[in-house]
Amino acid sequence: MTDPTVDRGVVGPVVSAAHLADGRLPPLSELEFALTMANHAFHRWMVRGMAAAGVPGLSPLEVLVLHQVHHRERPKTLADLCLVLAIEDTHTVTYALKKLEAQGLVRSGRRGKEKTVAITAAGEEASRAYRSIREGLLVASVVETGLDAAEMSKLAALLRALSGQYDQAARAAAAM
Repeated sequence: MTDPTVDRGVVGPVVSAAHLADGRLPPLSELEFALTMANHAFHRWMVRGMAAAGVPGLSPLEVLVLHQVHHRERPKTLADLCLVLAIEDTHTVTYALKKLEAQGLVRSGRRGKEKTVAITAAGEEASRAYRSIREGLLVASVVETGLDAAEMSKLAALLRALSGQYDQAARAAAAM
């Protein structure tokens, strides 16, 4: 038997799990599916963009960590990186830092008793090359869509706010 909504030409909501969309807020399931697709596409972009910049073989997390270490060109601690990137599993960031350091993209240092990490000249060059490729391939095509920059900022703020809701729900689920 075919779905009657498809027969009438009505499609939606677009979700990955209809049983989750059956609740009180079906658009949240639509958002979750869109986030999943966007997250995977973003990860593919970061890896391929960095490879095009001359640094193949990095994971999405390693690319994120490299850019965060380069951010504001100040040394960062492991705690700084994990906090900003909202990562609980510090060992994954530690592993990423070791790999980046082995490739000469970051270097370890100290601030008092704390271990820090800073960008190297090779890391800066890789970041600049990535930025140039990003501007030419990604930013240019997004600009061509006509999306309003202010609306994109509002969407980013909404997603950051929703991340807090997901974090709170995760804490509550862990306490059950």
